[in-house]
Amino acid sequence: MASKILIGGGTGFIGRHLAQILRKSGYDVIAISRQPHGNSISWAQLDRQGLPPDCKAVINLAGQNLLDPLKRWNEQLKEEIYTSRVQTTETLTNAIIRSSNKPEVFISTSAVGYYEPSETAEYTEDSEGGNFDFLSMLCKDWEDAAKLPPNIGDVRQVTVRVGVVLGREGGVILRSYFPFFFGLGGRIGSGNQWFPWIHIADIAGIYQHAIENTNVSGILNGVAPNPVTNQQFTKAFAGAMSRPAFFPVPEFVMKAVFGADRARVILEGQKVLPKRTLESGYQFSYPDIQSACQEVSRFLLNYDFTNK
Repeated sequence: MASKILIGGGTGFIGRHLAQILRKSGYDVIAISRQPHGNSISWAQLDRQGLPPDCKAVINLAGQNLLDPLKRWNEQLKEEIYTSRVQTTETLTNAIIRSSNKPEVFISTSAVGYYEPSETAEYTEDSEGGNFDFLSMLCKDWEDAAKLPPNIGDVRQVTVRVGVVLGREGGVILRSYFPFFFGLGGRIGSGNQWFPWIHIADIAGIYQHAIENTNVSGILNGVAPNPVTNQQFTKAFAGAMSRPAFFPVPEFVMKAVFGADRARVILEGQKVLPKRTLESGYQFSYPDIQSACQEVSRFLLNYDFTNK
């Protein structure tokens, strides 16, 4: 019988890719989503029924999209973002506590927003954070919600602080494709802000690495080992698309669309290094921005968007 992997948010951008590679590796993946279908369950079912039997790993990737331009930045959206991360993590934590057959590993998710934006600071998993604005404190509460009490048994715990994920079917790449394709791409704001990126194959790979290697525990930074600025990302993506990138997006436009607080995620950044991730033995498939952009652009330039 295949080992079961339970993924909260398993139908999202990262969750879909992770589920795909885990199934190819022989695991039985069960997604938790708000609207379950197929091999998935709802959060209410999980709360009532607990973990499925023979569950090897529990992962949480659930969370409301922070940068949805159609949603106004207000207290209601902040509450949705907070509960979609913290409350789902608490639900999984409680399910593990109640379960008579504990999983081998519980992998929770956080974000590089834990670290304070800076053009000069350099952060590893040992750096301090989580204490300077709404998003950083959200990350701290998100991580705290995943902490299991020491008396429940031997469940290995891993938390992945995820950066900006580059992939063909979602996130910043899909939002940027058409402006760059028509030669309208450009840096955002000054372009000097750090852009803590990672390819979708590598973020999914880090989660699988954490499942399968018993030496992996604690905080892992889910970012590529070669950090770049927004300007450097813009140049690499435009180059991979064989397009110019002459149209910078001013700060005031981003603030008008997303609100000043939320726009900080785009206009300011952190130089984050995956020190413990590399020390744990993970080998990146896309360690540099050029290879990552070449991979996603090759697919997109030949993709028929009319069949979506």
